[in-house]
Parts: sequence; structure tokens; C-alpha cells
Amino acid sequence: MQADPILAAFTAQKARSADRRSSFGLTERRDALDRLAQAIRASEADLVAALQSDLGRPEAETILIDYLPVLQEIRHTRRHLRRWMKPRRVAPTLASFGATARIVPQPRGVCLIIAPWNLPFALALGPVVSALAAGNSVILKPSELTPATSALLARMIARTFPADLVTVIQGDKDVAQRLLDLPFDHIFFTGSPAVGKIVMAAAAKHLTSVTLELGGKSPVIVGPEADIDRAADWISFGKFVNAGQVCIAPDHLFVHSSVKDRFLTALRARIARAYGSGNASPHLAHIVSDAHAQRLSDLVSDALAKGAQPVLPPAPAGRAIGPTLLTAITPEMRLDQEEIFGPILPILAFDDLTQVIDRINARDKPLALYIFDRDQTRIDRIITQTSSGGVGVNLTLVQFTHANLPFGGINTSGIGAGHGLTGFRAFSHERAVLRNRFLLFPLIFPPYTDRKLRLIRLIKRVLG
Repeated sequence: MQADPILAAFTAQKARSADRRSSFGLTERRDALDRLAQAIRASEADLVAALQSDLGRPEAETILIDYLPVLQEIRHTRRHLRRWMKPRRVAPTLASFGATARIVPQPRGVCLIIAPWNLPFALALGPVVSALAAGNSVILKPSELTPATSALLARMIARTFPADLVTVIQGDKDVAQRLLDLPFDHIFFTGSPAVGKIVMAAAAKHLTSVTLELGGKSPVIVGPEADIDRAADWISFGKFVNAGQVCIAPDHLFVHSSVKDRFLTALRARIARAYGSGNASPHLAHIVSDAHAQRLSDLVSDALAKGAQPVLPPAPAGRAIGPTLLTAITPEMRLDQEEIFGPILPILAFDDLTQVIDRINARDKPLALYIFDRDQTRIDRIITQTSSGGVGVNLTLVQFTHANLPFGGINTSGIGAGHGLTGFRAFSHERAVLRNRFLLFPLIFPPYTDRKLRLIRLIKRVLG
């Protein structure tokens, strides 16, 4: 009878987990990162071809959002790894005077990474970098919706690492569920909030720690003193890169009434320069599946039927959907209720910033919030009075690329964070170690004589 490959992979990694704590040190981890970087560079052409097959993605876009981010993460991690791994001394407290304290980062053990389809290379390997840097083994489950990229990942990882260190398990949601049934030491999931709840529920059965990078309806605010051309450039890029299939893409836009017309003119002009007209641009990716394309078409149809006005009309042709701008958006429209995840931008005019802030706060906390304005007081007010995973001011998306910033959400947009030192800590157990040198605690050990009671009362006055 043939062995279950999922259970076999997990068992093999689990068997090495204890030994790896002492044998997988700085040199071995750096070597693993170097091998991964070499494998990525050798696979560049194959990656471009795979994402052209899966998403109709132009080469330049693949390099920018899937290829380079992983290499940059490796470079940054390798450079700082020695310092991250070093135990940190902790200052003594009055109660622990006479002992030395330190925090020792240790590997969590066997980790499961479940990657999404929208950035199927970067969002698969970015967490792998952090997991290896922290000294763990990894089972990687890529998305079945990008089969060419998933197959590439499987081949590349198999050539690069032994299976008891990193292995790829391909398959659909049933495979994912079988993986979730196993007692992993940490699970890193990137995907929708709905599936995130399933992952968290499965992890709870084993009390497994999780990092959940989810999504949500990320708003953009264009204020009355925004640089209109700059805002149009950045919003066009942030919304239509990968055909809007990015978890931190602008989902809907609030623009101040005083600049609305100028902004829409600038945005239409920027879209025309970048993508031309219609849906046939070689610079625009395709929608991942027919089902998702149909969902986007249904969102637009629902909005138009309920009174939305097309500023840039939809131009769908199967999985190719051109940039779409809609105004006159109302709360009963599905477009206003669901995360869009496509090249459709609802635009809402506002006069009162308070109403915008109240509307944002009435909804689930988004993964990203973007502000375009030159008034620092107004920018600070928005940041202070709202909550989101991250904030971009006069830019979109590139907060994802900053290795010294944590990337993650809050509540429904995510739990925990990754990238850089934050990613290393997500995959590490920070173990507390307290070493006795001359602690005075034995002076108050039982039996509790009158003398010891007086001493304890003295300690209470000092420490209490």
C-alpha cells in the first residue's frame, strides 16, 4: 500500500525538528537562503512564462511584484540574520535582582505555509525565507488556481532542498484541509478572511500558532489639497497592477468634491497612457479564472442596475477586463459591500472628512489605507482616527516592499505580520531564560517563621 505523501512529508520533517534546533545554525540558514536565491535567479524565465500562462501577466510586472520582492527579502534577511538570532539581554527587575535574563529565539518547528494565487511566487516564498531564517522546516501548499506557477515552485524547491527541510504539496482545498488536520507548530496563511476563519479554527484544535495575512476593502482618500497628477499616477498603478488582484490594492476611493472633476480627468488620462482603451492592453494582467471574471462582471452589472454611473465603462472579454471607473455608488450595491479584487474602482465624492472617517470605522478594519493630501494636520487626523493594517501617504502598494516595516492586518484583515525582523519573530519562539547568580529568594522559603513574615512584609512595601 502506497504511503500517504502528506503524512510522510510531515512525519519526515517532524523527525528532524528536535535535531534541527542545534544543527541548523547561522551558517546552515544562510546557506539555505543562498541556495534559494540561486534557484530563483535560475528560474526567472520559467517564472515569467508561468505567470503569463496563469494570469496573462506582463514580464515587467512579474519581475516587479513577484520576483524582486523575494530576492530583496533574502538579501535583507541574510544581512541581518546574525543579529536577529543573537540572544537579547534583558535588564533585571527588583524582584529578579541577582539573576541574569535573556530572550533566546528558537525555531517553532514544522511550519505550514498556504499561499494565495494572486502573487503566487512572492507570497509563497516570502514566508519561506522567514521560516528558514528562523530555523524551521516548511511544507508549502501553493494555490491550485495558478497551476503553472505552483508546478514551477514544486520543481524548484525539490531541486534545491531536501524534503525534510522544505517540500511542496500541490492540490486543491481537500489537500489543504488534510494538511490543516495535522499538528503543525505554526501556520502562515495568506488569503481571504473567510478562509482565514477556517484556518484559525483548524489551528485551534491543536493550539497551533498562526499568522494570517488576509484582505478587506482598502480605502483611498484624495483630499482637497492633494497633488492631483501624483495621486492619479499612484492610484492607477496601485489599482490596476495585476488587474487589481492584490490584497492591498485600493478598493474604493473617496475624493473631495472640490477636486473631483480634475482628479477624474487626470485619472482617465493616466489610465489611457498606461493601458490604452478597452481590455486588450499587453500591460494589463488577466483575471485568474472564468468564475472570478464572472463575479466581477456581476458586481458591475449589479451596481449599474442600482444607479452607478460609468466614468470609464467596463470592457470585459472573458478573463480580460479593462480598467473600470464608477461613480454614484450607494451602500446597497454589492460593489460597496464586497472586496472587489479586480480592476474596478468605485469613486465616492465627499465634503465632510468626518463622514468618511465614520464610514471607514463602521466597517471591518482594512489591510491598507491610502491618503493623498498635502495638509499634514488632515493626514494625521485620518491616521489617528482610523485603524488599518498599514497606511500609505501619497503612494500605494510599496509599503509591502519595505523590509523594516511589519506587513500584516488587524482583526478581519489579518492576525500577526511578516517581512524582515517581524517575519523572523513570527516563525520563532522567543524563549525566556533566567539564570540564578545570587538570588535572595531562599531567605523566604518555608517554613514561614515570624522573621520571614516580617521580611515578606518589608518586600511587599518595596515592591507592592
